Amino acid sequence: MGTGKRGLIATAVAVVCAVTVLAAPGTAFANPTPSPSPSAGSAFAPAKDLEAVRKKLDKLYRAAARATDEYNAADEKADKQSTQVVELAKKIVKGQEKLRKLKARAGAAAAAQYRGGGLPPEAHLVLSDDPQDFLDGAGRVREGHHATKGLLGELARTQEDLEQYAKDASAQLKKLEAGRKAKAAAQKKIEKQIAQAEKVESALQKEEQERLAELEKEAANKAQTAWLDSGILDEINGKASEQGKKAVKYATAQIGKPYRWGAEGPRAYDCSGLTSQAWKSAGRGIPRTSQEQWKQLRHIDVQDMRPGDLVIYFGDASHVAMYIGDGAIVHAPRPGRTITIAGAGSMPILGVVRPDAGTDTS
Repeated sequence: MGTGKRGLIATAVAVVCAVTVLAAPGTAFANPTPSPSPSAGSAFAPAKDLEAVRKKLDKLYRAAARATDEYNAADEKADKQSTQVVELAKKIVKGQEKLRKLKARAGAAAAAQYRGGGLPPEAHLVLSDDPQDFLDGAGRVREGHHATKGLLGELARTQEDLEQYAKDASAQLKKLEAGRKAKAAAQKKIEKQIAQAEKVESALQKEEQERLAELEKEAANKAQTAWLDSGILDEINGKASEQGKKAVKYATAQIGKPYRWGAEGPRAYDCSGLTSQAWKSAGRGIPRTSQEQWKQLRHIDVQDMRPGDLVIYFGDASHVAMYIGDGAIVHAPRPGRTITIAGAGSMPILGVVRPDAGTDTS
């Protein structure tokens, strides 16, 4: 937040207290070749123990993903609330200036009326040498009274507006503080889950870490194979819209960059940071989090998806990727990984959403 923004919020607080080319993968994601199994008789942890470790890590990183969505949602909300506080602060400053000018005008009107004397109209008529002058003067007095009445009414309305702005600013500041607390709580959750996962991984020897990576690939390959064996890829033949092509081009250009929770680029991304920025580059703003992308964007049947559509994963919509064609997605997987291409069916699919309303191209 800039210095000007902080100053305006401070003003509000003070008043209250007195916001592709479709870069498709080089190879189609047909049935992947299973990774070789580790040789028998190893001196390290047996495969079943490492499989338990893999499942534990998956659980921890998924918990971190859910917390990341909470963090991103709180961050987005806090940013909007901060903007609203700034707008209210601007209104308060303008209202105070208007009130100052109105008071000055009211004071001048009162002084002019005083200089005209406080005599009743009958006395002015008696003292006047010319009755017509009296009538003209009486008309001006009436006009002056009406103008003064209008001025006082505007003064009262301005004071009421300022009081309302102050109340609104107070409410927004409370929401902003609550949002910051929610953001901090989500950050603690993320850091806790990631720290636990890193602790589990660091306890493994190098060879065990390599075998664990192979187990992760095998699990993903098995899921992708089952998905492809259903014949689903024969039904998926949608062509990307022009905006979809731009979104895919952006997303695939980020391949190799690291995952970092809460990041929206350009050096690192989390899963929804990648998809939201890719579509922003294509001229379409979409929700920041995977859960809101699932809630707010149009749902599409899996067999009707086309490059640029977003694939939402897991029952809690805690992960999102972009479909790029040939049964493949590009996504930011998790902490410790880089943006990569994977099989669209390598994780449990909750559904597909379409950010743009463009029709398919031939």
